[in-house]
Amino acid sequence: MTADSISVYPLTADRWDDLERLFGPRGACGGCWCMYWRLGHAIYEAQLGETNRLHLQMITASGEEPGLLAYAGDQPVGWCALAPRTTYLRLAKSRILKPVDDQSVWSVVCFFVARTHRRQGVTARLLQAAIDYARQQGAHILEAYPVEPKDANAPAPFIFPGVASTFRQAGFVEVARRSPTRPIMRYRINPQ
Repeated sequence: MTADSISVYPLTADRWDDLERLFGPRGACGGCWCMYWRLGHAIYEAQLGETNRLHLQMITASGEEPGLLAYAGDQPVGWCALAPRTTYLRLAKSRILKPVDDQSVWSVVCFFVARTHRRQGVTARLLQAAIDYARQQGAHILEAYPVEPKDANAPAPFIFPGVASTFRQAGFVEVARRSPTRPIMRYRINPQ
């Protein structure tokens, strides 16, 4: 499998079953269902598991496309969450990831890749698709909050925002760093 053989589509209501198949019964990681950044801490913790799943399903059923699904053939193998930064309540409240300035940005906040397809370029393919998708939505800046792990073999749950090297390779530039392991990176999108 090569990254070029991976197809990527926005998550829509008709693809919901594929997301459930990818995330499995644990909702990707510990019942998150990619709601971590969207909710305040207390609400997120109270909703872990089934309620988070229903919340994300409701968002998708409303017509919002909360992220992108990657496929190897007809098998869902990866996920990338992205939306306007204002969608993600936790970013505004984060001391480390608070806004750099008052520019309107879209944010890439999370990746999940099936264990069988990790370290095969799925994240890089999803990131390129995220740039293209944000451009189609009229975004001028795509922002990300990857980790720069000290351990190259960090467990997947600790690198859900992606790793900084992947973003650098895609053309993202560091614009702030308030923590040794958490740069804020941006990609300036040229309209086509």
